[in-house]
Amino acid sequence: MLVLFQDEARFGRMSDPARCWVPYPVRPVVELALVREFRYFYAAIGPQEGTLDWMVFDSMKTEEMSRFLIQVSKAHPDNHVVMILDGASSHRALALHVPENVSLLRLPPYSPELNPVEILWHELREKHCSNRVFETLAAVQAEVEVGMRAMARNSNAVARLSAWDWILYGIVMNAT
Repeated sequence: MLVLFQDEARFGRMSDPARCWVPYPVRPVVELALVREFRYFYAAIGPQEGTLDWMVFDSMKTEEMSRFLIQVSKAHPDNHVVMILDGASSHRALALHVPENVSLLRLPPYSPELNPVEILWHELREKHCSNRVFETLAAVQAEVEVGMRAMARNSNAVARLSAWDWILYGIVMNAT
């Protein structure tokens, strides 16, 4: 059994101003962009081994969620995947195709703090998007993909973000 936590996030050309350090008395100047163009990143984190599966889509619909579940299923064919996710409408739709080796388990409503993927989104926004203005949507996607690839290669970093005591204890207790 493989336990994965799943979530989606929207990244786009609306700038993300954040605190930054500059020497006194310099005042930082951060450009702003208000272009409403977005890409949707889907991710599933495995706290046990520090795995990260992800995909990028133009929208967040049931079809995209089905395609992501199929990708995760193919990436872990020898495991039964228990995917823990929120109650988004694309996760509950009747048209959602859930592969045979995947089971969905929903988090309680309004509890994003229970999903470690939220920390991944925070890391990506802080390290790759904060205080930056991107000229194109493709540039935003490329930068976020750089961060996703780096995280996917570093299972220790993924485990540090997601292997919370209550998660690991729950997995061990329920697996026995």
